[in-house]
Amino acid sequence: MNHQYNLTTNEKIVLINLGKQENSTPAELAQMSGLKVETVVQSAFMLQEKRLADVLEKVLETYGLTSEGEEYAKCGLPERQMISVISGPASLEELKGKVSPKIVGIATGWLRRKGWANIEQGNVVPSGKADIGDDEKALANLNIGKVTLEELGVNNITLQDLIKRKLVSRNEEKLRSVVLTPAGQELVLEGISLEEEFAQLTSEMLKSGEWKEKNFRPYNIHTSPRAVYGAKIHPYQRLIDQMRQIFLEMGFTEIKGDIVQSSFWNFDALFQPQDHPAREMQDTFHLIETSELPEDYKDKVCAMHEHGGDLESRGWGGKWSEEIACKNVLRTHTTAVTIKYLADNPEPPIKAFSIDRAYRRETIDPTHTPEFEQLEGVVMDKDMTFANLLGLLSEFYHRMGFKDVRFRPGYFPYTEPSVEPEVYVEGLGWVELGGAGVFRKEVTDPLGIKCPVLAWGLGVSRLAMLKLDLKDLRELYQSDIDWLRKTPSPRL
Repeated sequence: MNHQYNLTTNEKIVLINLGKQENSTPAELAQMSGLKVETVVQSAFMLQEKRLADVLEKVLETYGLTSEGEEYAKCGLPERQMISVISGPASLEELKGKVSPKIVGIATGWLRRKGWANIEQGNVVPSGKADIGDDEKALANLNIGKVTLEELGVNNITLQDLIKRKLVSRNEEKLRSVVLTPAGQELVLEGISLEEEFAQLTSEMLKSGEWKEKNFRPYNIHTSPRAVYGAKIHPYQRLIDQMRQIFLEMGFTEIKGDIVQSSFWNFDALFQPQDHPAREMQDTFHLIETSELPEDYKDKVCAMHEHGGDLESRGWGGKWSEEIACKNVLRTHTTAVTIKYLADNPEPPIKAFSIDRAYRRETIDPTHTPEFEQLEGVVMDKDMTFANLLGLLSEFYHRMGFKDVRFRPGYFPYTEPSVEPEVYVEGLGWVELGGAGVFRKEVTDPLGIKCPVLAWGLGVSRLAMLKLDLKDLRELYQSDIDWLRKTPSPRL
């Protein structure tokens, strides 16, 4: 019968001792058997899988004093300490000489809440009996150690007040007990042999012939092996690396830039008006520090904003402010990096891209986070056209595995014409993945750039959600080892 269940020696010992006392805690079984508590628990769960025993669990809630609660259990609550030194109206300054300023600050509100005193013209005036309350009784009960809610003897409102005041802490203790099932009882009654069992056949046993006399543990060929997970690159990082490789193979140069940018490069150089809503606090992380404006470009950018510079443009009108342009921000897009790169390299041809992080004041939800990755790119050369831009983006998305790509007209302050690329996803339909266009002359002319510039900014995390079949963007950033192990790295 023992072979039928393939019991280990420790499992047999636990069963034998459960036969003496059918309902036992792991600690009791450990004391009876001489095994460690951890070994008993492991054996009990293995017996539960074989339906020879049940492991019953119960969560016991207890309450205990925090360090601050222990102090007040000895000296009294702040309001009790304060009311005990008041015989009549007393000023707050006078009371600070009798009890500590910290106690006065805490106690004042609780004196009014409990109706023990009022505050009149800066004086604390006693206003009734200061009877011992349930909270003080609870502290006295807890002073002897952790107790259950029933032993505490107070209502839930009082208890929650003590927890909010950080005087009482709530603790959970998991209690386990092990009981025999009918099958386990039957096996114990039949008798369990503790004869030593061997799990491995050695060459010495074969040579000496000992194996003929040994009792070997049966091997269950139906037991599933433990899953083995090899090391691999994070699925999101793997996807980013694949995007990078696509642009490198297309002849692009990768560029990097600072996370902190001046408003000049993040907004003004891109012909974004200084009163644009995106500059407000709800969209941008503003910093205290400021940056100096580039002397070579600031006057030309100013003229472009105010009246359109030397172009047939009216600009945005109004007065352009150097003070606003100097303010530092966490870059809201990586276009701040590419536009500065173009200013430093105004001669064609230029093919550059960056995959980096941008920051916006977004409310965290399944599709938005305050920081996110953006794939930014520019192409500058003679005779570049809007058709070249559409062809380049189509090629990129085809290499990413999207068969159907289309472009919808869009609007951005710094590109004209502008489009939003979309890909078709089975079950979702057409999904928009970013913005693209040709830089307006209002952007390129102040920086000395004479050739057309194709530009795009694509959402990396949204594309990753599609490739990894995710419903919540936050899964890309959580340290969930089970998700990391079981999610296959995407292959293009």
